Amino acid sequence: MMPNDWDVLPLEKLALVERGKFSARPRNDPKYYGGEIPFVQTGDISSTGTYLQNFSQTLNEEGLKVSKLFSKNTILITIAANIGDTAITTFDVACPDSVVAIQPFSNMANTYWLNKVLETRKHELDSQATQNAQKNINLQVLKPLLIKTPPLPEQKKIAKILSTWDKAITTTEQLLANSKQQKKALMQQLLTGKKRLPGFSGEWKEEEIKNITTLLKDGTHSTHQRYEQGIPMLSAVNITKSHKLNFEDAPLISEEDFKKIHSKYQIQMGDLLLTVVGTLGRTAIVNTTRQFTLQRSVAILRFKDKYCTSFVKQIFSSLFFQKLLQRKSNSTAQAGVYLGTLSKIRLSLPPLPEQQKIASILSTADKEIETLQQKLDCLKQEKKALMQQLLTGKRRVNVDELKVA
Repeated sequence: MMPNDWDVLPLEKLALVERGKFSARPRNDPKYYGGEIPFVQTGDISSTGTYLQNFSQTLNEEGLKVSKLFSKNTILITIAANIGDTAITTFDVACPDSVVAIQPFSNMANTYWLNKVLETRKHELDSQATQNAQKNINLQVLKPLLIKTPPLPEQKKIAKILSTWDKAITTTEQLLANSKQQKKALMQQLLTGKKRLPGFSGEWKEEEIKNITTLLKDGTHSTHQRYEQGIPMLSAVNITKSHKLNFEDAPLISEEDFKKIHSKYQIQMGDLLLTVVGTLGRTAIVNTTRQFTLQRSVAILRFKDKYCTSFVKQIFSSLFFQKLLQRKSNSTAQAGVYLGTLSKIRLSLPPLPEQQKIASILSTADKEIETLQQKLDCLKQEKKALMQQLLTGKRRVNVDELKVA
């Protein structure tokens, strides 16, 4: 139930709502571009956070004559393509008509608060889009959009609380980006032998994958009846970017079908899985005793004793190997790498002790990245829950104090 001292107001009562403009024809005429005026389009807004920091295009004075300029501290919202994405400007910008500028009236609405409210309405706005050649909404949808509006002091307090969460999220995102970049640099040095670890001097050798494995096989190519209960059959989509096995939504097959497949190969703890069809190059090391089997989009690799599975996993995760897989994939609608092709790929490998040490260093970096990612996900989820309470009045704030009431 909405608090008694809150009101429900249309957006046009809280802010000046204006559509952007760019009337040049043809739109790509170079005479309008290349100046010093930021020209912000839907992609720039969709790829940013709360505040707009970057832009991919600029206008010159001629371009500005056929566009419209909006001052900093304006909320921009996309009304075409990715509908309902928002950002607050930190500098003056020009916008095309696929973007609407919302300039809050200072006596009615706090900019940050209103931006957060609009963030929660993205799905609603998208559902009202017309289905033409490109999805879009117009001012007739935005201007009358009803907003649950607390008194201005409460808006400002809500904004202060939520901005604290935004700062924590931004800091964590920066730490995560730095950790990923540092790991990338380590991989480029350690996986190529450009940088040797202290105490190691053994020769690196090139070996074809088929010569370092005791098992190299893809999953089943046959189809099986799916059941509500049974054994999971994982495909490439069940190998996550963070090198995990995701059993959710995996189709289930019968025990009988599983036994037929399992007789051909037995997945073991420590096996390396590599996606070879569709989404190429995702990896995971089997670390569960849970029974499961694989579709043909995933290959199983089991390595000889003098090769470290974790080290090879790091090679497979490298940008160089990912690009190599793409080059070697077939040109069918669903790109894939044949096992015969995969087996002949040559890897540069140091002696086992150095493999293990390098794998340990990179695994530590992976754990740091995973910890930061978990922290970031948690912060975003907690902020989302807090927004649902504060922006609806379910949880009130004490305007005179700095804590949530």
